[in-house]
Amino acid sequence: MAPKIKFELKTPKGTKDCAPREGKDMVIRDKIFSTIAEVFKRHGGVTIDTPVFELRDILSGKYGEDSKLIYDLADQGGEICSLRYDLTVPFARFLAMNKDIQNIKRYHIAKVYRRDQPAVSKGRMREFYQCDFDIAGSFDAMVPDAEVLRIITEVFEGLGWNGGYTIKLNHRKILDGIFEVCGVPEDKIRTISSAVDKLDKMPWADVRKEMTIEKGLDEGVADRIGEWVVLKGKQDLLEKLRNNEELAANASMKKGMDDLALLFEYLEAFNALDRVSFDLSLARGLDYYTGLIYEVVTEGSAPSVTPGQEGEAPKPSKKRGKKGSEDDDRSNDPTVGVGSIAAGGRYDELVGMFSGKNQIPCVGISFGVDRIFSITKAKMAADKSAAAVRNNDVDVYVIAFGGKGFLKERMSICATLWEAGIKAEFLYKVKPKVPAQFKAAEVNGVPFAIFLGEDEVAGGKVKIKEMGLQDGHPEKEGVLVDLKDMTREVKVRLQRKRELDEMTRQAEGLRVVHGIKGDEVKASELKVEDAKVEEVKTEEKAEEAPVAVEQAPVEQAPANPSA
Repeated sequence: MAPKIKFELKTPKGTKDCAPREGKDMVIRDKIFSTIAEVFKRHGGVTIDTPVFELRDILSGKYGEDSKLIYDLADQGGEICSLRYDLTVPFARFLAMNKDIQNIKRYHIAKVYRRDQPAVSKGRMREFYQCDFDIAGSFDAMVPDAEVLRIITEVFEGLGWNGGYTIKLNHRKILDGIFEVCGVPEDKIRTISSAVDKLDKMPWADVRKEMTIEKGLDEGVADRIGEWVVLKGKQDLLEKLRNNEELAANASMKKGMDDLALLFEYLEAFNALDRVSFDLSLARGLDYYTGLIYEVVTEGSAPSVTPGQEGEAPKPSKKRGKKGSEDDDRSNDPTVGVGSIAAGGRYDELVGMFSGKNQIPCVGISFGVDRIFSITKAKMAADKSAAAVRNNDVDVYVIAFGGKGFLKERMSICATLWEAGIKAEFLYKVKPKVPAQFKAAEVNGVPFAIFLGEDEVAGGKVKIKEMGLQDGHPEKEGVLVDLKDMTREVKVRLQRKRELDEMTRQAEGLRVVHGIKGDEVKASELKVEDAKVEEVKTEEKAEEAPVAVEQAPVEQAPANPSA
């Protein structure tokens, strides 16, 4: 017998399991996926799938200095392959191979792989999900670009972030124009752009040092760049650039400024302008971007950009987690934030890199689900008024009380509910104890229960009870209905609950001070809307009882713990 080999049982660094028992993580992540996918479909997106690994030649030369983060696979005696770094390059390869597709709105939700230093608690992983939406095809300038930015606002509002994010945008031609005017040699433009792209991770003093010491840029040129990258705004910043004679005379600058002028008009029409910040520090280091670029950030996700900063950047904390902990490497460094949670831009020449003459202009956005998950989970933990997260979507839990257990009857009721499209469960015990059944329903947040005991079974009836009703509610003790009417009565109550929950959610949405349009809601308006919701609830409650009472009068249930 071979000796046992001792090893540490864990996932590889930068990866993690996600399961329902892990603090409802799976439920939160699935909610993020479904919200994003619903927005994509709303805008006409169709999904595709591509291999998790690509030929190494397909990926090489597309990511600038980040190419070193690509996972290369060992030669298996055939094709040389690498794990996909993102979903954009595989999409461009797909378009180049399928020449009959000249325009498409595509979305793709899948895992990608990067040999980065992980920080699991901040959502910085080596294996992680991306949710991409891209518009491919030749259209009028900036129209699809504006829709992609609108999609970003819909995703984060749908996730309940209520304006707690900013879309930073810039234009590669504006960056190139600034570099040219500042005196950056043509052969250094891409490498200097890559340095500027690090301004969301380190202070200007360190970026300047990289430009001058590591990349050999003249200090005077670096200082001129520093005067521009600090600037942020919207149309006001665009006007400032246009009023600079030296910049206005640059052909690359003119093209970029004309594009942004159109974009701001379209964003205003889409009610998405208030979420945007024109930020000259944004560079996006990937080589394939050709026009508009953007990133979504949250407050405190990056250090301030101040060209006048002197001295050393804050040193990483020496405090380390336990050896082998999921947050090794940079996760304990207080100077490192979550970074961007979504990013994208226009890449008009990437498809042509694979197919020569067949150029297909594209623009898109990629959402980093793991980073969004980390922030969303933290927001939910901090919000005491947030609704409890459910482990599953079960609508009804079938509960037996009394000594017989009524297993076959519970099975039959569940089968009837399933056939009607109602999500239902029961406890896998022949004679389950009542507290155990209640606990199973409560742990999973099941909104309704169906009770059956000896009297109900003998009379061909069941009792429907909405869980968690307040004292004094007409259905607090449940409603007795004929078994033949059970599915209809359950559906009526489920629909009513969904409508009331949606009205409550919309009323809560009025409290967003900075929503998509950034309008303030006056306190008096909130009170009026709250009163309307409460009034509707009261009316609905008053009408609820007769629905079942007309068919079977409410009877006093046998002694049981359902009260």
